[in-house]
Formats: sequence, structure tokens, C-alpha cells
Amino acid sequence: MATIYIKKGKSQEEKAQADSRTQEIVQTILADVRQRKDEAVRELSQKFDSWSPHNFKLSNDEIQKIIHSLPQQVIDDIQFAQAQVRKFAEGQRTTLRDLEVETLPGVILGHKNIPINRVGCYIPGGRYPMVASAHMSVLTAKVAGVQHVTACTPPINGQIPAATVAAMYFGGADSIYILGGVQALAAMVYGAVGIEPVDMVVGPGNAYIAEAKRQLFGLVGIDLFAGPTEILVIADETADAEICATDLLGQAEHGPTSPAIVLTTDRDLAVNLQAEIDRQLAILPTADLAGVAWRDYGEIILVDTQEELVQLADQIASEHVEILARDTQYFLDRLHNYGALFLGAETNVAFGDKVIGTNHILPTKKAARYTGGLWVGKFIKTVTYQRLTPAASVVIGEYGSRLCQLEGFMGHKEQCDLRVRRYGEKEEEHD
Repeated sequence: MATIYIKKGKSQEEKAQADSRTQEIVQTILADVRQRKDEAVRELSQKFDSWSPHNFKLSNDEIQKIIHSLPQQVIDDIQFAQAQVRKFAEGQRTTLRDLEVETLPGVILGHKNIPINRVGCYIPGGRYPMVASAHMSVLTAKVAGVQHVTACTPPINGQIPAATVAAMYFGGADSIYILGGVQALAAMVYGAVGIEPVDMVVGPGNAYIAEAKRQLFGLVGIDLFAGPTEILVIADETADAEICATDLLGQAEHGPTSPAIVLTTDRDLAVNLQAEIDRQLAILPTADLAGVAWRDYGEIILVDTQEELVQLADQIASEHVEILARDTQYFLDRLHNYGALFLGAETNVAFGDKVIGTNHILPTKKAARYTGGLWVGKFIKTVTYQRLTPAASVVIGEYGSRLCQLEGFMGHKEQCDLRVRRYGEKEEEHD
């Protein structure tokens, strides 16, 4: 396999060093909130966001006032996007069915799909108000049947992000807090500033949010590791350089640590793409972020065959994978490791991020090797139950007794033997 790196990003060692620093910072913040609760949250919010209101939670009157401040077109657009997300989530929900089956005479086994009780949704802010993340987390949780959703989003430059609040409200959030960063996740998990502790936290974010979820996992459930966004463009000789560059930079603008990779069999594209990227960076309003991300995390990789495209793409396991190639079905049939797949030049990651209906909270940092993105199923526990007739209890008990003895579990064996004695006697009396 001939793999040529026309452009490489930062080394794995450099990335690991950055990860180590992030881990230490997050650990310190989580410990502080766990120990000092409200006091720590308020101090951290003031430190990172210059935000320390009397109450971090918005009242219903405040929410309505915020919504009424928005142009009707903004409200209509949010509701259109949410309608698409809702339709797809509801369709997914229908695939999750309860089950009951008789595996042997008198042996009834089943499973039930039970929504999680309390979920905390984090909707990022920072430079951009991530309005769409409210649809993806809050709305999807409510379609799944979650009883109570707490939603947190940070202020932006000292202001409440009105459109994000509207999206949280329309999505069905039961309580809305203007609170950001690791301290927001900590408040939702440990219980602070009036938030009742949740059972699960979800949502995308920067490296600090992703690391906080990693450290909190186990104490609560998480959706997945959804850190700085990633894009992989798979291109052949039919790919348009302008589209390719536009879609790479469109994700790179998320932040300075967002990987943007093009994997191609076309030497002309590989060699000439940098010039097109430079042209677009010269006029892109968000070039200050996109340019840094491309410089440090952008890659152009040239291979020989379609088979190599698939092999390397599955190794990269990117969050978003765009297929700018003649035979998109070839890749749909063969790729295994990705968060979301975008087939053909007619679609793009922005459609998925903002409006089309698939969820944009997706696995990053190679997590696509073992998980898909957020969907209604992530908010649902599939739990099992069993029910037996007396006769079936005897049959299962006899097998169970021998198998428990085989492993040396004599207390387990007695559970089985007791049923054999108890219900075997009843069967004899009945006979």
C-alpha cells in the first residue's frame, strides 16, 4: 500500500501532551465542584465566563421574554430543523420494541425498553451559539421518553444566547440554566446551583467537555466522547476541489484543534488542494480558527486504490466522512468506522450539523470504532426479565444445579436445588 502524506498535521506525541494537560485541568475543576458545590460553580463561572447571576436557572417568564425577542424567521427556522430531527428520531424509536418469548415450555423471557429518568444536556457556546445541539440532545431525549431534561448552555460575551434558549425550550427542556464549561457538567452530576443530580450527561463540546465526560463516566452515564469536531473527505478524480476545500474548512472553523483530512486517489487533487484552501482562507470570515486548525491538524493523504481508501478511512475512524467519489454505494457497503456518512457532493456535514434530521452528536478521537452517534436508543435502557412455571423451574433448576457445581458456586447451586425440591414435590403431588 503506497500512502503518501502530501501534508501532515501534529504528531501523536504532541496531541498526547495536550491531552495530558487537559486531563489535569478537568480533574481539578471536577474535584472543586464536588467538594464546594455552589460556591465553586459560581467562582468558576465568573472566572471563565464572567457570569455570576443571582440565579443560573431561567424562569419561565425569562424564557418567554427571550423567545419573543427573536425574529419570527429565526423561530420558524429552528422549528423546521426540529421537525426534521423529531421525524427521524421518532422513526428510530419505532425500531426499539419490547420482547417476550417462550424459549422452552414454561420459560418466559423478555426485555423492556425503559427511558432514563434524568438527563443533563450540555449545549456548547464559546465563540458560536450551538443552537442545533439543543435539537440533537434535548429533543432526542424527550422523543426517547426521558422524564426530566436539564439543559445548560454558557453565556456568550456576557449575553444570554437567545436562539439557543429558544431551541432548548422548543425541544422540551424541563429546566434551562445559563451555565457553561466543565463546571456545568459537574453541577449536573454532583448537584449544585439548584440542579438535581442527573443519571446521564450528553452533548458535544471542546476537549475539556469531552474529558469531563470521560472522567465522570461510571458515576453517571454518558452518550459518547464528542470532542473537537473531525472531518474526513474521501475523494477520487471526480471530486471538485472547491467543494472539497469548502467542506474541510467548514469543519475546521469549529476550533483550532479540529482535524480536517482529505484522503484521495487523485494526485492532481492532492497536489493542488492546498492552493484552493489558501484561496478560500483569504476570504473566509472564520479563517482565524479554520486556518490554525488546517495548519496544525489538516492532512492530505494520497493512496493508489479504492480498497486503500476504505482501509485507511476505517483506521482514521473520523466523526464525519464525506464521499466525493463516483461510486458512493461502494463506500456505504464497505466502510465500518465513522460517526456519520455523507454520500455525494449534493450533501455535506453542514446539512447534518444543522437541519437535515440525523444527529450531529457523534464519536470523535477514533471512538467510531466501537460506537455510533447519539440517538434515541442512547437514552433507553434495555432490561430483561424472566418468568417460569413450576415445571419449567424444575427443568432449569436441574441444569442450573450441575452448572453451578461445575464452577464451585455452592450457594448458587442451592438456589437451583431448592426449586427442584420445592416444585418437583408439587409436580409429584399433582401426578
